[in-house]
Amino acid sequence: MMYDVRGLLTVMGPGRMGTTAYDTAWVARLADLAPTLSNHALEWISEHQLADGSWGAEQPLYYHDRIVSTLAAMLVLARRGRRVHDRVRIENGLKALDRLTSDATRRLASDANGAPAGFEMIVPTLVAEAEKLGIIKQQGDRILGRLGQMRRAKLAKLKGIKINRYVTTALSAELAGEDALDMLDIDNLQESNGSVGNSPSATAHFAMYARPGDREALLYLRDVLVDGGAPFVSPFENFERIWILWNLHIGGLLTRDIMPLAQPHIDSLEAQWKPGQGLGFSSTYSLMDGDDTSLGYDLLTDLGHPVDLEAVLGFEEKDHFRCFNLEVNASIDVNIHVLGALRRAGCGVDHPSVQKALGFIRKRRLTGKYWIDKWNASPFYTTAHAIIFCQGYDDEMCQTAVDWILKMQNSNGAWGFYRAATAEETAYCLQALSLWRKAGGKVPGGRIELGARWLRDHTEPPYPPLWIGKSLYCPDLLVQSTILSALALAQG
Repeated sequence: MMYDVRGLLTVMGPGRMGTTAYDTAWVARLADLAPTLSNHALEWISEHQLADGSWGAEQPLYYHDRIVSTLAAMLVLARRGRRVHDRVRIENGLKALDRLTSDATRRLASDANGAPAGFEMIVPTLVAEAEKLGIIKQQGDRILGRLGQMRRAKLAKLKGIKINRYVTTALSAELAGEDALDMLDIDNLQESNGSVGNSPSATAHFAMYARPGDREALLYLRDVLVDGGAPFVSPFENFERIWILWNLHIGGLLTRDIMPLAQPHIDSLEAQWKPGQGLGFSSTYSLMDGDDTSLGYDLLTDLGHPVDLEAVLGFEEKDHFRCFNLEVNASIDVNIHVLGALRRAGCGVDHPSVQKALGFIRKRRLTGKYWIDKWNASPFYTTAHAIIFCQGYDDEMCQTAVDWILKMQNSNGAWGFYRAATAEETAYCLQALSLWRKAGGKVPGGRIELGARWLRDHTEPPYPPLWIGKSLYCPDLLVQSTILSALALAQG
């Protein structure tokens, strides 16, 4: 169901997102250690095979997501499938895997956002296991085989480095497989809630191989499964709170009568803010990140809860702002949200940090018009946020992005990059166009209103998973807050 503002503020908390085949498949492996959990997860896998025999998001068809999800699901079915219908699913899955891997080089390159978290390290362990079981052919010089060579090279470089809860790689700790467990600092890997990186897949790997049968890890997995399925991460309450509150705030929806419901969430974010460090996506995750910190700074400061800008500036690098330490690919979204924090702090366009973030954002434009980032599969998310946060810093760049969004609008008023239209992407575009118009920018008459009419008729879930983790996922309540915000802004 679609919640109203009061409903959102009442139910949000630990974070709500759709389940993923990849993480669920890892939990399904735990037959000997947690048979009840494992059986429920295996049933989920059996019930969520796609029509073509693969697993992953049905829409959009994001090739990296299909590869990692199908490999993980097929492996657990091949090891545990016993019933007649499981054998049929295995046969259909084998055909899907053969199709997926036969043209992997071209198809992987077709995903504009690139590989999801840990892909180049996780997939080789799954491929090697699938080859050993005879599920897929030897990959050799194919791209999946070459990923195995890349993993071995990276393992060689990481020799001597231990993965603990203070290293971002903990989120994808299953990349250690069974052959590189010495990479894991086992005694310092778990979070206070028993998880590894708040990740069901990493935690299931830990409970299987690193510390078999670990009680706290299994209790964590029991708590986060929903009808047998596992999410990408849980909890992620800070991330959910920041984005929902920001969406409602820019839409003018945090009114006086609503604030008593919002205040506990605001107070929680302020209480968790660490001076000089900022915020992480959850109180049970050991690392802070540049995205939650920068948008959190903008939100808290504007709501009259000032926090220190030094925490935001702590993510500054030579030519950009980072999301996490040791990241390989910098995030455009983080640099866009940093601009919001810098503006809130009163930094003008000539401020060196503003120029640094702007320079990075300008360089990353595709065809000089729009952006695609690694955290969301849709270019409308990043492009809309660029328009919102770059206003007043580079209006010419914003106008070009506005023109691109207008050009991409469907005749029915909606937007969709991978499919004809989605409520989430339409909401992002309406937010950007409405705020651009409110700031004095030009938007052709009727275009916002046309989009809002379509959106009002298409608010209900389910929403396609457009967010990128280890596979695609959807933070449902965040999407709903974006829709509410967009409809409120369109009326302004």
